[in-house]
Amino acid sequence: MACNSSSGCQSGGCYKNEEDSLRDQTPTPTATGTGGGGGGGVCIKCKTNPPISTTSTSSSPLDADNSRFCFDCFRSNLYGKFRLAVTSHAMISPSDNVLLAVSGGPASRVTLQFVHEMQVRAQKNLDASREKALPVFGVGVAFVEESCVSSVSSDQVDRAVEEMRVITSNLSPPMKQFHVVPIQNVYASDPPEDAKDRFRKLLDAVTDATGKEDLLLHMRMLALQKVASENGYSRLVLGSCTSRIACHVIAATVKGQGYSLSADIQYVDSRWQVPVVLPLRDCTEQELNLLCRLDGLVLNGTLLSSWQGSLKTPQLCMNPTSGINGLVSSFVTLLKEENPSRECTIVRTAGKLTPFHFNRVPETNDCNGSSATLRRLKKYNLNTKESLSSELFCPICNSPLQSSDFLGSPKITKSVSFDAACCSSCRFQILPKDPSSLELFSLLLPQQVVGRAKNDSCGNLNLLRERIQDCLLSDSEDET
Repeated sequence: MACNSSSGCQSGGCYKNEEDSLRDQTPTPTATGTGGGGGGGVCIKCKTNPPISTTSTSSSPLDADNSRFCFDCFRSNLYGKFRLAVTSHAMISPSDNVLLAVSGGPASRVTLQFVHEMQVRAQKNLDASREKALPVFGVGVAFVEESCVSSVSSDQVDRAVEEMRVITSNLSPPMKQFHVVPIQNVYASDPPEDAKDRFRKLLDAVTDATGKEDLLLHMRMLALQKVASENGYSRLVLGSCTSRIACHVIAATVKGQGYSLSADIQYVDSRWQVPVVLPLRDCTEQELNLLCRLDGLVLNGTLLSSWQGSLKTPQLCMNPTSGINGLVSSFVTLLKEENPSRECTIVRTAGKLTPFHFNRVPETNDCNGSSATLRRLKKYNLNTKESLSSELFCPICNSPLQSSDFLGSPKITKSVSFDAACCSSCRFQILPKDPSSLELFSLLLPQQVVGRAKNDSCGNLNLLRERIQDCLLSDSEDET
């Protein structure tokens, strides 16, 4: 949206009157209630163009609500969800340098397209501004290459990576740097071949199918955090959508991660060194697939509608449904077939959980973008200046821990073993049960994971002691 202010846009990308712009883009029901998809033969919003249901040549079923809009209105509505999430939660400010993680699936492809469009608009606003006061946020693209543990052939991965590189380079300026990050780079000090062998041994040490998948997910986040911090990025953008978050809600509940669940499903997650943001949190997988098909977004030389899944879903076990994650994904798919709105219902219900203090944008010292950011934070009750309580975190998955989870027992010792510092889910599904195997497993972990457990153990014990001070016996009482 162009800024009409003669003094120049002060909102970091022309984000003024967000409710008005979203109201213009949000579909409204027709007065007759016919839906427009079949009876009137026109879009229920613009009432001019034919709806998707009459123009789509795809054999796959279309969502009943989306099929009543023409492509322009459907795309405008989807982009409106994305932009509202970005602006209302201050995900991207003018001075930011954001790293977008791409996986080869429709969600990350749409995220790349939408972030690019927002960057182009900010560049046009800067060029039209007289003062040239606000910079344009930078964008980088990262792909975590997992051929060392994936069943996908290295040639196929190389072709897909090259296609993503071409897609990124063909986008109009500003230019975006493309990073290919081998997942074994979590071992920073090891030679490449030794790092690959060590990473394979690490995954082989986990016998549980769910634990193997979860550990790979955690290592992927460490690899992204590493490249983001080393290259000066201030935000890490993930393409997690409503459908994926709905699966995570149920899977985390089954795994006993109820306490930490609310930390993973918010728009912003600042517990990491580089804060993670989810701008597609309100968009479903079906909407993203439909947009990719209709908008002609391509990957690996084919339309994404024919691209099955993502390069970031390697088959780590013979039966993909043998783990909790695969079973939950199949279950949510069945729910979606009966009623497509159930994914949104799951996420909305989980969204009622109280978020943690780190589920907000971190306070910035940048004077250029701070005024607009603080206005949005105040508007949406996202105050960053209130006192923040300390949390205990699992060294493997970085989940916040309850006091009982941290020790695994009510006894407090001067030193904490690695397994006692992990969450109950990681202890049950990832860590080996045999003490000798556990020691070998800890040696195979990246040094930053083991170091985090050792460095935080003393502070965590002090914090835990403060929390349960009333329940502890003094030395004299203990002797008595």
